[in-house]
Amino acid sequence: MDDEVILELYFARNQEAIRETDCKYGGYCRRISQKILGSREDAEECVNDTWLQAWNKIPPQRPQYFQAFLGCIVRNLSLDRWEQRQTKKRGGGQTKILLSELKDCLPSPDLPERRLEERELGNILSRWLAQQPQKNRVAFVRRYWYADTLAETAAQIGCTTGAAKALLHRMRRSLRAHLEKEGVWQ
Repeated sequence: MDDEVILELYFARNQEAIRETDCKYGGYCRRISQKILGSREDAEECVNDTWLQAWNKIPPQRPQYFQAFLGCIVRNLSLDRWEQRQTKKRGGGQTKILLSELKDCLPSPDLPERRLEERELGNILSRWLAQQPQKNRVAFVRRYWYADTLAETAAQIGCTTGAAKALLHRMRRSLRAHLEKEGVWQ
């Protein structure tokens, strides 16, 4: 079913919207959540919570890119759940590795003078990504948005795991330099 038709179901408050969303984007959302959480059960709960949040946000919101809208919701819910699990000293998986890789690129949220509006930081990151070759963009998004392993990222861009690791290392250095240039990081 087309996204516009699904959105019309949400606006009509027709519960069929949730079934159609799950049919079209359930696998996509489960994959994002499971990569972050490493648990099928936790991922399923996050996906169900995603449908609830979509139901509560539409209307009044009308997402321009429905898939990205759902991806953001499920990713944020999954990261929140991951953080709660870490607090309880349960598990970890890939997410801890991903966050540790990016820690030297992003300003600390604990420093008030370094806080930027999420939108502004997102715009800076988008501009930086737009300057990267397609292969680099794909690698960065697959690794840090979809939480792909290094091997999966390498397969997506057609190189060895070592080459993907080196590419991502160079990209993180480039991102940090870009953030320094933008005055976000010093």
